[in-house]
Amino acid sequence: MSSSTAVSSARERLPGLDGIRALAIVLVLSYHLFPGLAPGGFVGVDVFLVVSGYLITALLLAEHERTGRIALGRFWRRRARRLLPALALVVGVSATAAALIGGDVLVGIGWQILGAATFSSNWLAIAQGASYLEQTSPELLRHAWSLAVEEQFYLLWPLALMALLLIPRRAPRALAVAALAVASALAMALVAGDPAADPAAASTAYYSTLTHGGGLLAGAALAMARTPLSSGRARTPRIPARVADAAAATAAIGIVLAASALAIDAALAYRGGMALVVALTVVLLVALDHPEGRAAAVLDAPVPRWIGERSYGLYLWHWPIIVLMGSALPAVERAGTGGWMLGAVALAASVALAAASYRWLEQPVRRNGLGLLRRPERHVGRLALAGGVALAVTVGAGAAVVRSPGASSAAAAIAAGEAALRAPTDAPTASVPPQPIITTTPTPPPSTPPGEDVLAIGDSVMLASAPALTERFPGIAIDAAVSRQMRQAPEILRGLAERGELRPVVVVALGTNGPIEAETLDEVRSIIGPQRELVLVTTQAPRSWTDGVNSTLTAFAERYRAVELSDWRAAIQPRLDLLAGDQIHPGPTGGEVYAEALAAPLTRLASLPRVTDYLPDPLDQR
Repeated sequence: MSSSTAVSSARERLPGLDGIRALAIVLVLSYHLFPGLAPGGFVGVDVFLVVSGYLITALLLAEHERTGRIALGRFWRRRARRLLPALALVVGVSATAAALIGGDVLVGIGWQILGAATFSSNWLAIAQGASYLEQTSPELLRHAWSLAVEEQFYLLWPLALMALLLIPRRAPRALAVAALAVASALAMALVAGDPAADPAAASTAYYSTLTHGGGLLAGAALAMARTPLSSGRARTPRIPARVADAAAATAAIGIVLAASALAIDAALAYRGGMALVVALTVVLLVALDHPEGRAAAVLDAPVPRWIGERSYGLYLWHWPIIVLMGSALPAVERAGTGGWMLGAVALAASVALAAASYRWLEQPVRRNGLGLLRRPERHVGRLALAGGVALAVTVGAGAAVVRSPGASSAAAAIAAGEAALRAPTDAPTASVPPQPIITTTPTPPPSTPPGEDVLAIGDSVMLASAPALTERFPGIAIDAAVSRQMRQAPEILRGLAERGELRPVVVVALGTNGPIEAETLDEVRSIIGPQRELVLVTTQAPRSWTDGVNSTLTAFAERYRAVELSDWRAAIQPRLDLLAGDQIHPGPTGGEVYAEALAAPLTRLASLPRVTDYLPDPLDQR
């Protein structure tokens, strides 16, 4: 993202770096712009961190070898010239556009701008309780967290490096830094815990410099183990070129496979997944550094080099663009075809803006610094244009902060649901199924089961719909919480069963926050027992696993007479405008649609004779 471009002499010693950056940014863009294409594409950030730690340390060591010192002021000025102009433009333009759009995209914009300006976004996100795993509002500058991690490294690492250089031998220095990288990876695993059970802890582990800085340290350790760039001493390869090329290909394929297999909400990502990507990137860097190898030539080809040189701008622009497009076009479904269309447009815009920024802003500032100010009379037009742009984006950013709402529409809907569940009610809350009433005169079946017969288990979508559910089904028992997943359902239901709180009809709506497995549904069905009926609720969310979740739920409901399907997705699809800005949580009217979607299967259950036992699984009758 922000790693510096080496001088030409250094580039000869550091082959293929732009190609590695290209690989990293492609993974990140795939993850953010095209739902489901690279579920673990977030590991591209870890690739960037390794490259940054490696290159910055190599350049600092080269300077020390050449001059006997490290010029801190000059180093930090180079970093500022490399990073600040493009970042300031992106922040100002994005905030101005958000001010024009309004709504959820402005939630928390003040602290986001502050974090981007001070390179403290990651720590402010932790302090604000922002979750990388679960978002009820789109964070316009969420991606600035990784820039903050790098900048904090750039600020502190030269000081630490000067202290390490007091150790006379290279190997102990490199081993000490490598040990710190391992400690960082272990700390991430310990702090993250189980992301499904505690998303806040996982987000802290993801954002923190201490737990996510291992890639920077691993790259720095590798640079310290190598011959200094300015020494002029040629390194004799210890392995054949074909072995180096095979190692480079294996490492690159391993990174891509990790991006295909890992998930941001899975414990594996924190318990070794990202650390593995860091290790593979180190292997790739080592394997590319072979004078007779072909892998570096492949990564230094024109296309990957072009992408890698503009990777910083691509990273800066792509996330605000996709967030702004989603906020401006709330009716567009952000999963499936709609999501891919938005992603394609966002990608094209990101490439164009990154290319323009690289040519007319980043490169001129890196070459000339503030040269325009030395002879201002020769650059009146350029200075006037720059001043006008700076004034416009400053005013726009200020307007964004002023217009920022206190909470997102999704958060407001969830809060309303929580309030509805806390409100006292006069409806009976029987914890056991009522005894049947024997009469001599047959009575027609009710249109729907009474609310006292229904227990609903759900996530934040059900929580947001709670006011409508309690009104539509008086006496219904709702057990809903933010960030729940289907894997938690068996444990929840066992606890309710032990307390005698299961009811004749159990509703389960837990597909919003992750994929589900049929085995989990079998376990749910076993826990509630043959005397109860089960209603499964489909999910509506702009997320990659939504279609798979709904297919699994539908297939499961078709297998059993005592299992019904509430098709919330089909019910709300024509009225996506009734959802909050995240296209997930219903507002008051959307909650009524949710309640009516649930009433349909409950009515079907009430109009049929109660199934007293489960039918055999048709898959077993072979």
